[in-house]
Amino acid sequence: MSAAAEDVVTEAPAVEAVPKRAMTLGLGTSLVVLAALVLAPLFVKNFIIFQMTMLLIYGLAVLALNILTGGSGQFSLGQSAFYAVGAYTSAILMEHFGMNYALTLPIAGIICFGFGFVFGQPALRLSGVYLALATFALAVAMPQLLKLNFFEHWTGGVQGLVVTKPDAPFGLSMSQDMWLYYFTLVIAIGIYIASVNLLKSRSGRAFMAIRDNEIAASAMGVDVALYKTLAFGVSAGITGVAGGLGAIAVQFVAPDSYTITLAISLFLGMVVGGVGWLPGSIVGSAFIIFVPNMAEHISKGLSGAVFGVLLFLVIFLVPHGARQVAIVAQQMLGKLTKR
Repeated sequence: MSAAAEDVVTEAPAVEAVPKRAMTLGLGTSLVVLAALVLAPLFVKNFIIFQMTMLLIYGLAVLALNILTGGSGQFSLGQSAFYAVGAYTSAILMEHFGMNYALTLPIAGIICFGFGFVFGQPALRLSGVYLALATFALAVAMPQLLKLNFFEHWTGGVQGLVVTKPDAPFGLSMSQDMWLYYFTLVIAIGIYIASVNLLKSRSGRAFMAIRDNEIAASAMGVDVALYKTLAFGVSAGITGVAGGLGAIAVQFVAPDSYTITLAISLFLGMVVGGVGWLPGSIVGSAFIIFVPNMAEHISKGLSGAVFGVLLFLVIFLVPHGARQVAIVAQQMLGKLTKR
């Protein structure tokens, strides 16, 4: 056996699925979190419920980016473009074609999956910072494309589109915000479970093999081109569903709502939540939603500086994000139970 062949053999463990705890919470912790998410809206006002809905929506978008970056090792600063396509797809189908809001979401996901898969083809020639720059260009260009006169009849141009928030079905006695929250929660749980199963599957192992060592993965028979574009497509599809939900929740879509700032915020949420740790997506989402508000409360004139200091402290103290905190907490709990 040649030295090169021996190197490939020694790299084989990289193809194994990551440990279950690396992707999910324990059963007990998951049930506690689920109970909190189900019961919390019963005790808060509609505005807080709306914020919790956005927490779930951004959590889905961060999770999608985590599959792409944490799963397959591809960097993207263009998630805001996929989010915008999903949002406009749902808005156009609802307002121009009168389609039911629930039916627009799978369509948004399919369209964004195709968009991401196609975009992933030329991106195959790029990696690292060059891929990040290509996706950055996509994020910068998308708001301008949505303003073109050619699309104005459908998109509303710079004025955007107003979306009608749905009422609770079957005569349920709950507010629009509460119904939309539970609707979003069911979708978020479904996508989360599907994402965990995806990363545990053969395709997920292929993603992670490419992330760890692309050359070794190719030598072991992994179709690198297929799986890299597939990762882009899956990530874009989930982001598109999140964008559709966001359009319904906010009741408005406009080009300037989906700038590069949104893409950077989603990337930041992934880092804070822990790259490659799917439960951290909700923590990262909470950070990008609530910490800017906290910074503004501390100092309205210097909110950006305060946010920067808080972000620096988080990255300095826990460089691996919420995943690092969870591991430390688990170790401490293990020591306490042994006593």
